[in-house]
Amino acid sequence: MAKRTGPTNTQLRSLISELRAQASVQKVPLWRRLADDLEVPSRQRRHVNLYHIAKHCKENDIIIVPGKVLGTGDIPSKVSVAAFTFSQSAKEKIAQAKGECLTIRELIARNPKAKDLRIIG
Repeated sequence: MAKRTGPTNTQLRSLISELRAQASVQKVPLWRRLADDLEVPSRQRRHVNLYHIAKHCKENDIIIVPGKVLGTGDIPSKVSVAAFTFSQSAKEKIAQAKGECLTIRELIARNPKAKDLRIIG
């Protein structure tokens, strides 16, 4: 029996390979680091609450979470948050604060050079 390596979620696997390709094409190490963070087992993947994001960001920041954003806490300012997944309550609270929830693919399309991005987790 072969040992399982890497995530089995096909969407996550394609995102990881896309991040690695983007890192080499754009020469941006942040995308490679994000791919490495997403490649860990799901139990070790990051889960970040909104209060943690609010504590470490300012108005109009762009935040990346290599994992899931959870809805505990509030976001007082308008921020853009990109993550692999969001809980429903996190999406609602970010929308109430006039922020936006992005997938990591959408963030790559908008900002291929990874300017002014912060990884939180």
